[in-house]
Formats: sequence, structure tokens, C-alpha cells
Amino acid sequence: MKAENAQSREKPPPARVVIKLGTGVLTRGIGELDTERIASVCSQVAALRAAGTEVFLVSSGSVALGMGRLGLSRRPSDVVKKQACAAIGQGLLMQMWQSHFTPHGITVAQVLLTHEDLRSRDRHLAVKATLESLIAYGVVPVINENDTVSAAEIEALLRFGDNDTLSAMVASLVHAQHLFILSTAPGLIDLDGTGEIVPFVAKITPEVEAMARGTTSETAVGGMVSKLSAAKLALRAGCGVFIASGAEPDIVARLLRGEAPGTFFAPSGPTLEAKKRWLLHFQRPSGTLHINDCAVPVLRDQGRSLLSVGITHASGKFEAGDIVNVAAPDGTLIARGKATYSASEIPTIAGLKSADVKARYPDRRHHEVIHRNDLAVFEN
Repeated sequence: MKAENAQSREKPPPARVVIKLGTGVLTRGIGELDTERIASVCSQVAALRAAGTEVFLVSSGSVALGMGRLGLSRRPSDVVKKQACAAIGQGLLMQMWQSHFTPHGITVAQVLLTHEDLRSRDRHLAVKATLESLIAYGVVPVINENDTVSAAEIEALLRFGDNDTLSAMVASLVHAQHLFILSTAPGLIDLDGTGEIVPFVAKITPEVEAMARGTTSETAVGGMVSKLSAAKLALRAGCGVFIASGAEPDIVARLLRGEAPGTFFAPSGPTLEAKKRWLLHFQRPSGTLHINDCAVPVLRDQGRSLLSVGITHASGKFEAGDIVNVAAPDGTLIARGKATYSASEIPTIAGLKSADVKARYPDRRHHEVIHRNDLAVFEN
């Protein structure tokens, strides 16, 4: 089946796209580059740029290339060994990209990121400014997770977990029109039904999510589960998402024309503003504010601030200014935002009216526990 999408032959090319390339697209087995396919990708990027589209690449492959140089047949489970593989492979990966882009007169730039680079608001904006500057110079940014610096004890806090998630974050950050997630997967397959590729997804429902599977590859991370999670993130930014096989010839242009196999996920509903996306998708919350039943529709349906009267208690350790989750009485996460009060202060104000909170903390600038400008609500 061919992927259905919102593009037509008459429409102009997208202004900006992110292309994520999985390890299986770039290599033949462990550590052996598929030079023909890489050359094809570079030709496709050059054609996009010639048509006026700005392109960001998110490239996997550094760990696999490092494994090849070290003669390893399995992805190391030890964090330090994975870091060593990434350190060796990163240089090889960038050499590969530049050598294949040089015939097209294109310069590439390496951009290595950790989750902390996008979680911190100042660093988040600095990364965006750097990427915009590179594009303005006519450079193709090649983005990857900075596996070499995430120490074992903080890995869980700093890692994106996979480059699918990173690519969606980049698409959101740079306001891309489309995200192409290219791997060995030909698209979302209805494994328990028709057994065929699902060409078009209007909304990612629980039924759609049930179609996803993980990965058993020795060099890959994630599988279709991570791809759907990434798609949901990008869709909230108004970015259409293609999931398709990077082995297909001229895959990007054919997807845009609706002539290639794959799955297109259409953005729907209102697009979140940049700050709300940063709150929802770029954070690792420090704790949770638990609210009563009355406060749920106030946040979810009315878009108002979270007041102390709606809070029952807090969990976790957080300070004023930290990002926290907001949970309904049944534990469902309904929102995320920047707390005005610390976890230790919440018991002193939970259930109180705002006037009482103001009397207790007269020097506090804001008496909302989370102001609506610093609050983002998850989709139902």
C-alpha cells in the first residue's frame, strides 16, 4: 500500500523537514557502512535543498560503527563500554556524512545533544539558535545523542532513550513541517489484523498503539513503540510524521508524492505553542502535585491556573521553580508545569483558598501553585 498524506503534486515542497536515519539504514550488519544507501540519502537531501527545503538530519550509527572497530558482535550492556563505542563511532560517522555530501557541495555540522541540553530553558533556546544559524549558513546539521558523556549514575535522567524521540524533539524545536523516521521498518503494520502496512493514521489511538512492537536488533534501540511515541510528540507541534523503510529508493520524494509504502501520521487538533511543548515533552519532572476531582475540569477544560484549593498533596522532592506533573485522584497525569511552591511548602497550603495562601506567604510574587502561562495539559 502507498502512504496517504496531505501533500499533492501541485503543492510546494515543505519549508523544513527532519530526517531520522536508523542504524539499519546506514549499515550492513555491525560496523559495515552501506555506502550506496548513504549516497542515495545524500542525493535525496541535495534534491530537497535544491527545491528550497531546509533539512536537518538525525543520524544513528555511532555505537554500531564503534562496535565494528572493536570487533564486538553484541551491543554492550555496560554503559561505559557503550560510551567507548560511541566515542569511536562518532568521528567515523561524521567522516562518512561529509565525504558523501562533498560531491553535492554541502557542508555538514555535528550537533551532539543530551536531554539536559533541551530540558533547561536557556540551553533549549541556545540549541535552537545554533541550529537556526547553521541552516542560515546553508549547512546540514547532523544531530545525534551525546552518548559519550552520560555517566552511568545519571544516564536515566539525561538520555533521550532513542534517536526516534530525539528526532521528534528536534522537529518540535525547529518547527519542521514533516518528520521522516526512516529505518528497517516499512511502516506501521497491522500484525494482528490484515498484516499490511497502515498507510494513514488520523489519530494515535490505543488501538493504533497496540499494533506496535519493540526491536530485537543488536544495534538498534526502540522499535515501533518508540516511533509511535516520537510521532505523538511531533504531532503536538503540528508536524506530519512519515514512518517508512530507508531501503526504499528515493523514499523521501516518493513519500511526499504519496507514491511510496509507509505510514503517514497527520497532525490534528490545535498546535501547542513552543513553551507548552517545552513543558510537556522536554522535561523530566521532579515530583507530582495531586489534585481533587473539582480541579480536573478547571485545568483540562477551562485552561485556568492550578490553585491551592484544588491540591490534596504532593509527592517527590522539588523546589519552587521546578517542573512537576499534575495528577488526577486516580493517578492519571493530566498536566505538567512550573511549580511556584516547593514540595515542603505544599502541605501548608493544600486545600486553602488563595487569600489564605497570600496571608501565609505575603512576599511570594505569585500565589497560584502553577500559573496558567506555565501549565501545559496532556491530551485526553
